[in-house]
Amino acid sequence: MPNFHIVTDSCAHFADPQWLSRYPVTVVPNKIELGGKTYLEGVDLSAEEALHLMATQSTPPMVTSPSTADFVKAYNKIARDYDAILSIHASREMYSSWHNARRAAQQLSSDGDIAVIDSQALCIGQGMLVQVAAEALPQAEPFETLVRHVRGAVERIYAVYYVETVGYLLHNKLLEPSHGILSAMLNVKPFLTVEEGRLMVIEKVRTRLQAVERMVEFVTEFDGVQNAVIVQPKLGKPSQAACYKSAWG
Repeated sequence: MPNFHIVTDSCAHFADPQWLSRYPVTVVPNKIELGGKTYLEGVDLSAEEALHLMATQSTPPMVTSPSTADFVKAYNKIARDYDAILSIHASREMYSSWHNARRAAQQLSSDGDIAVIDSQALCIGQGMLVQVAAEALPQAEPFETLVRHVRGAVERIYAVYYVETVGYLLHNKLLEPSHGILSAMLNVKPFLTVEEGRLMVIEKVRTRLQAVERMVEFVTEFDGVQNAVIVQPKLGKPSQAACYKSAWG
């Protein structure tokens, strides 16, 4: 396998986090401010623990991307053992991780190859792009081949998000305030997707049953789906993901 390493930030989520242990992938953690304390995501606080804490707080958490110094530290450590680094990050329109990683790469460019890619996604969409990169590693030589392969996959990843509350998105300025006002006034819950790196509302529903029906409609609009992932918090309704899976067959 080529001696390349993949870096991402903890905005990336994975259907099976255990697969990370099989590949040379480093996740640089975001900082989460919650309940008057600051945590490193995935280090001090797991996603499940964060959900439990959020349920007890009146104010949504604030998420801060890794700093340029955080990426410099990570890159320097990786560069001791690897020839090149592919760094894949959350949409630059929503988070600063891409900008900070790019600045870090520019500072260290003389020490080796570092390519920084904007996934134009977040959460599971970003995670799927990281997985595409990791699974391509055995045949990815020279390094430019891997970079082209991953850049080409950006436009082929499509994610739809159904949320029952937009408080977190508004608090972190990921969604226009007008959508929060409309959701509250009309008692509707939005379907979101990422277009040109920004969260966009593409549909609104009132019930979970409508959500399942609409989600199925979205999936059937695509031909030749290579991989599909259904993700929900463990604290969510346990039947929801099963409903989606059953409806899709």
